Amino acid sequence: MIQNKFTIRSMGANEVSLAVDWAAREGWNPGLYDADCFYQADPTGFLIGELDGKMIACKSAVKYEDHFGFMGFYMVEPEFRGLGYGYEIWKAGHESLRGRVAGMDGVVEQQPNYMKSGYRLAYRNMRMEGKAMGISPLDPNLLEASQIPMTEISRYDRKYFPALREAFLRCWLTQPESKALVYMQNNQIQGYGMIRKCRVGHKIGPLFAESEPAANVLMDALMASPPEGEPVFLDIPEPNAGAQRLAQRFGMKMMFETARMYHGNPPKVHLDHVFGVTTFELG
Repeated sequence: MIQNKFTIRSMGANEVSLAVDWAAREGWNPGLYDADCFYQADPTGFLIGELDGKMIACKSAVKYEDHFGFMGFYMVEPEFRGLGYGYEIWKAGHESLRGRVAGMDGVVEQQPNYMKSGYRLAYRNMRMEGKAMGISPLDPNLLEASQIPMTEISRYDRKYFPALREAFLRCWLTQPESKALVYMQNNQIQGYGMIRKCRVGHKIGPLFAESEPAANVLMDALMASPPEGEPVFLDIPEPNAGAQRLAQRFGMKMMFETARMYHGNPPKVHLDHVFGVTTFELG
């Protein structure tokens, strides 16, 4: 039973970094510069739960256009778990996405609880870990993302993400200590990918491509970006056999998996072109 004064409000821009710090503490290994880009995705999409003025819980419910949303960053301070505060901020996030299809990547063990709120399992995502290696290929079709108009990258991204997210991508693809590459053929984007510095090692995401060979070229270049031997992580949708082959090619091993779940009809996404999920927090 909640007895003290518990309030829920939107986070300010400077407070999203607190949620990212909590995520790091939970072992989620966020990127060093994620906070600002997360906020750019939806300045109203991050909630903070305060008990007598002290932050004890957080939740994100990021809205994309008028039809899609994504839940993440669901955390409660350990000493306040099991008291109802987490459920209150969960409800607030869920209600803020009313009328939209809402997605989430949750821990597998919590599936029964998420299902009580109407979420249904679509498939599983797997976090793969390997090590940076190799020499970046001298492929004339590979270009820095900065050489391509962002509007074109955003239109391509929309093919494999359920909504436009140009403001987010403008920040995401220009982070410090990152590399974003586009694979072009006949003046058409055939794939793109990005690798960024995280609390531990680096993460690749997104990695979208029209074909497995295109994904391989991008992966070769991205895996060669960090210092050799640095940990590199790639989150792949389990149904994409090509993505699993890509990870195996680099000797990557599965660390853990998440349950991709949706409230409402799952969006139509061609998973065979999704070789790397952008981020478990925002989809």
